[in-house]
Amino acid sequence: MFAKIWRKFVNRESVTYVLFGVLTTAVDWITYTVLWRLGTDYRVSTALSWAAAVLFAFVTNKLFVFQSMEFRPAFLWREFSGFVAARAATGVFTMVAMIVMVSGLHWNEFFGKLVVSAVSLVLNYLFSKWFIFKKTDSGADTDGIR
Repeated sequence: MFAKIWRKFVNRESVTYVLFGVLTTAVDWITYTVLWRLGTDYRVSTALSWAAAVLFAFVTNKLFVFQSMEFRPAFLWREFSGFVAARAATGVFTMVAMIVMVSGLHWNEFFGKLVVSAVSLVLNYLFSKWFIFKKTDSGADTDGIR
């Protein structure tokens, strides 16, 4: 039974998702650090590093994690806008959850960030798999864009 559960959750898709998630975090932190050290305001650095990380995550998730190889402009735009919207939603969730856990429930900030990051990771994966890069049994898109 353990082996069956392991195969279901530890596969090419989930491993590459985590790998590129780590790299996405690196893109975010490196971009932020470079901009901040160049004298860019921390708020602008934060926004630009988030945008760079989301763009990197979109490309790597599309090509390597979910292997969505459709590049027609309308289809690409649907995927991209959905991806950005999902990441923005989990960003809002992160902020609200941190406020609730740290200020409301008086949790330790590190523990709260750990919990929120884990939940966001799962939510981002599910949004990507079920809504953004979804496939039918034949592997084709399901939104009817042709």
